[in-house]
Amino acid sequence: MQAMLGVDIGTTSTKVVLYDQNGQVIASANHGYPLYQTTPGMAEEAPAEIYQAMVQGLTEVTAKQPQLPIGGISFSAAMHSLILLAADGQPLTRMYTWADNRAKAAADQLRTRSDALTLYQHTGTPLHPMTPLAKLVWLEQTQPALKHAARWVVDIKSYLIYRLTGQLVMDYSIANATGLFNMQTFDWDPLALQLAAIKADQLPALVDTTAQVTGLAADLAAQWHLTPTTPLIVGASDGCLSNLGLNALQPGVAALTIGTSGAVRVVSDHPQLDANGRLFCYYLAPNRWVIGGPVNNGGNVLAWVRQQLFGHDAAVPSLAKLSDLVSQVPAGSHGLLMQPYLNGERAPLWNADARGAFFGLTAQTTRAEMTRAALEGITFNLVHVAKLVQNLTGPFTSLQATGGFANSAPWQQLIADSFATPVTIPNSFESSCLGAAILGWVSLGELANIEAASTLVGAEQTIVPDPATVATYQQLYLLYQQLQQVSQPLCQQLARFK
Repeated sequence: MQAMLGVDIGTTSTKVVLYDQNGQVIASANHGYPLYQTTPGMAEEAPAEIYQAMVQGLTEVTAKQPQLPIGGISFSAAMHSLILLAADGQPLTRMYTWADNRAKAAADQLRTRSDALTLYQHTGTPLHPMTPLAKLVWLEQTQPALKHAARWVVDIKSYLIYRLTGQLVMDYSIANATGLFNMQTFDWDPLALQLAAIKADQLPALVDTTAQVTGLAADLAAQWHLTPTTPLIVGASDGCLSNLGLNALQPGVAALTIGTSGAVRVVSDHPQLDANGRLFCYYLAPNRWVIGGPVNNGGNVLAWVRQQLFGHDAAVPSLAKLSDLVSQVPAGSHGLLMQPYLNGERAPLWNADARGAFFGLTAQTTRAEMTRAALEGITFNLVHVAKLVQNLTGPFTSLQATGGFANSAPWQQLIADSFATPVTIPNSFESSCLGAAILGWVSLGELANIEAASTLVGAEQTIVPDPATVATYQQLYLLYQQLQQVSQPLCQQLARFK
């Protein structure tokens, strides 16, 4: 195989990784950009800043091996992004990210429609403010002149490929997460388009995830030691590609990702939908669908705990030191529970008004106990999502896990014990980048199919559940569920009060 460039356009940064023909990392770069949050619910980013981060990353990485033959550039991107473009391709808006919550009222209206379940069954996308569908309804209601000025409605990956080649395309995987794509017809859904008040010709051309685009600008091709005919493989969404990069493709093998946010995902050979619309079902490749649920609250909750509980210390403890603290507290945090919903919640609640809480505080409660309770709350929330997924796809036999938590041994063990399932930490550098590279090799015909890439993903270590702790967490999880059920109506009232 030829070397391959994987580009992962994330919510906080863009990662670029150059892989050799054996799937080994040759070079990598990671460049961030600001998230603009100047008004309540806002979460925007500047397309030009993301473009510059991508260009800078590709320039740095390709400069390290200028003589190496590279087969192509393959892309991964965060889901649910939305940008309005003028007829000349210039952005009329910043990029609205999945975290932008200002479309809450629009999403609530969609959920109360008599055909709401039909819409979910068509698209596989839960009705939530994260979706471009809800955001387009919100823009139609609040900024109609801006929306009507748009010639094109695109995502960030479509925009970047357009900047590189002049071609405007969107893959089935990213389209599947917009709330506008019909999974049965592989075309834009007429009902969703009607609700969004846009036309199909305002959206990019739909292509498969292994589709190739050529026409790389000559100056960029020279800068990256490539040619204008070097193929750009359109790729897929980051969540779907993470399953591929973790080798979580077989029945019973789930992918667990905990970064800033988190997700639980499994791959099925056919679409499967939750009867209550609480899980997503997104396309990855022919006969490969990713079923799962995304959560808003992952490492960002730990970052909040770190700042709020320890921020006044002369030296805010590192993740490693927090892990040391957590390891000194027994499972169950001496009867302290935390609801981790500091940022509202997607799966399993799909409630933008969900709120966080500590329950069980006493005068003797320590910061270490609160930190462990936060980790347990984040994990219990993911267990809840996993149970919904298993109701559709069957029990998990193993978890392939990745994300910032993977550096914390106590959290690794906590997850194995909470899920009562062995947890494997693969040694893949960036699972979504590797997944994109694998799709690139499949597109070029250098791998027969995505399953053929299993040898490129090695396992670093496996953490086995401790039976005694599993029993403790099964008991505590029941209390966590009761607390969740009791508190949700209060969260709605608190949101209105605020």
